Amino acid sequence: MDLTAKALVATIAVCSYASPLVAAEGFLMVEHTVAGSNTRTSQVQLERDRMRAEMTAASGETQIIVFDAPQQVLRIISPSRKAYTEITKADADRMGDQLGTAMAAMKEKMASMPPEQRAKMEALMSRLGGAATPAAAAAKPEYKRAGSDKVGKWACEKYEGFRNGQKVSEVCTVDPKVLGLTMADFDLSKQVAAFFQKMLPQGTEPMAGMATFEAQGFSGIPLRRIAYTGDKVTVSSEVTEVRRQTFPDSSYEVPAGFQKQSVGRGGAK
Repeated sequence: MDLTAKALVATIAVCSYASPLVAAEGFLMVEHTVAGSNTRTSQVQLERDRMRAEMTAASGETQIIVFDAPQQVLRIISPSRKAYTEITKADADRMGDQLGTAMAAMKEKMASMPPEQRAKMEALMSRLGGAATPAAAAAKPEYKRAGSDKVGKWACEKYEGFRNGQKVSEVCTVDPKVLGLTMADFDLSKQVAAFFQKMLPQGTEPMAGMATFEAQGFSGIPLRRIAYTGDKVTVSSEVTEVRRQTFPDSSYEVPAGFQKQSVGRGGAK
C-alpha cells in the first residue's frame, strides 16, 4: 500500500470518533496508538467546515492531512519533504475506480493460486493494512456487549468483535454527551468519511463519526480500539485527551514554499 493510502487509512481510523463542535469553537482529540514495536501519537482538530489531522507514520515521518469542506478538497502535507498533494473530488472518484479495478484483478489472480501461496498473499496484504479481497473487506465483525471498562478518566461500554467465531477486535465507547458532544456535531466527519470512501471503498472497516448498531454493530464514540490476530494484539489505540479549542486559520494552510506534487507522485505515493 502506498504512502497516500496508508495516510488515508490512518486518518479514517482517527475520524471514526472525531467530530466538529457547534458554533465557531473547534474540537481537539489526541490519540495514542501502539502497533507492534511502533508507537505514535496522532491529533485531530475539527471545526464546522474544516479538519486537520497530524500523525507520525511508521517511518517516523510526520504527515498532515487537511480537509476543506466548502471546496471538497483534501490536502496531504509532508513537512520533511516540503511538499503537498491536493486531491479533489474528481481525483477521489478516479482513485476509487482504479482501486476497484486493481482489487478485482487481484481477486481473479488469487483464485488461481495454490492454497498455500494464496494464504501467504492474504497474510501479506493484511500486514500492509488492506483487505486481501473485496469479500474480505465486506466481512464486518459481529459485535457483542462485553461489560464495562475505563479509558483514562472516562467509563465506557465494551464490545468484542468476532469474525467466523474468532475474536478480531474490541472497542470501548461512550455516549457523545460524556464528551460534551451531540449528534449535530458529526456533520463534517460524515463528509470526510464519504470523501475517503470514494478512494478506499474496500478499506478496513471505516466508521464515520458516532457508531450505530445498524452500521457498525455497536453504539457510541470509540475511545479504545484493539485489533487481534489470533490471540495476539496487533494494534491498540486509545484517546488520551479531548478538549474544546479555537484554531487559527494558519493551521489549515499549506506552509509557504512547499512544492505541490501531482496525485500518485512524490509525496502522494
